[in-house]
Amino acid sequence: MEFLYWFFVGPALLLAFLSLRGERKRAAYVAGRLSAPGDFLPPASVIVPVKGLDEGLRENLAALAALDYPDYELIVTAQCAADIPPDVLPARVKVVLAHGGDERSSEKIRNLLAAVRASRRRSEIFAFADSDTRVTPRWLRALAAPLADPSTGASTGYRWFVPQPPTFWTLMRSVWDAVCFGMLGPGDNPFVWGGSMAIRKETFFEIGVFEHWKNAVSDDYALNAALKSAHLKIAYAPGALAPSFDRITCRGFFEWSRRQLILTRIYRPRLWWTGLLAHVFYCGGMAASIAAAIAGHRLAEWALIAQLSPGMLKGLNRATLARAALSEYELWFRRHAWVHAIWVPLATWLWLIALISAAFQDHIVWRGQRYDLRSKEPTHS
Repeated sequence: MEFLYWFFVGPALLLAFLSLRGERKRAAYVAGRLSAPGDFLPPASVIVPVKGLDEGLRENLAALAALDYPDYELIVTAQCAADIPPDVLPARVKVVLAHGGDERSSEKIRNLLAAVRASRRRSEIFAFADSDTRVTPRWLRALAAPLADPSTGASTGYRWFVPQPPTFWTLMRSVWDAVCFGMLGPGDNPFVWGGSMAIRKETFFEIGVFEHWKNAVSDDYALNAALKSAHLKIAYAPGALAPSFDRITCRGFFEWSRRQLILTRIYRPRLWWTGLLAHVFYCGGMAASIAAAIAGHRLAEWALIAQLSPGMLKGLNRATLARAALSEYELWFRRHAWVHAIWVPLATWLWLIALISAAFQDHIVWRGQRYDLRSKEPTHS
């Protein structure tokens, strides 16, 4: 019994303390980037796919039309005109309709390809945004700055859920999703996030993004593969953190989190297996310490505190870094940043549930379409 206890608790403690590695460097990097955004401002095309009415869509598109950037075009792309709700488009926008395309690729990718083909010639950067985020005026400047380095293939921001007014599940999604945000920092980063990323036009065509997007469902996973194959660096741009006000129900949360991890299992299986094993040991160690503490073993209480404290500290640090990047939402962080520390243990269990549930499906339903990820053939749901 003692062996079984330490079989879970030992690795769990190790994982907890290893999770704090690099936090000081990450904080210093974020502070440096935010204080010196850079002056690399080439002409750009900003592309945002639209599929129906997202919460706050009109305001989200208006924010993309009002960026603090000297020379850019805004392209809203969709499969057909019916996908764009009435009265949401800003005055300064180009609308591109894909009208079909390669059915083996996801609808989003078909829309993005149509927008890239329709972009103006003088643009030197492609920047991609999501319709359910409301970017800050400095968003595009932040994404452009790292691309001044020739060794950088793409720059990425991320999203931060700031639901107003919040509910339990909207706040829990903020805590859950912030785990991925905490992976971004100095040096070469592990992924680009499709809702806030930029790439030089020259690089886009040199590394064959069109080819990588063929038969793909996820635009960012496929772009990530193209960048890694070309041995190009992914730079994190803290100023491109994109707030999202989207709210969600309990059922919606589990469907959404499962979909994220099904995509990860198909496109990045090693990452999914690493996450699954880490959470099995971490949650197993937590459960073992709680059971032992109830049975009267006082050492187990200290082991539980030692295991939970680093994760909660890291959660608070994630909120602190997001707060620095999103100064406009200071009031929200004052009220709700604490959940990013206190709710981390519960979010860890929800990560385990989502990882396990993702093991038993090879399809997702996304924006009204069902995708078989093994065959990559989309069918209407």
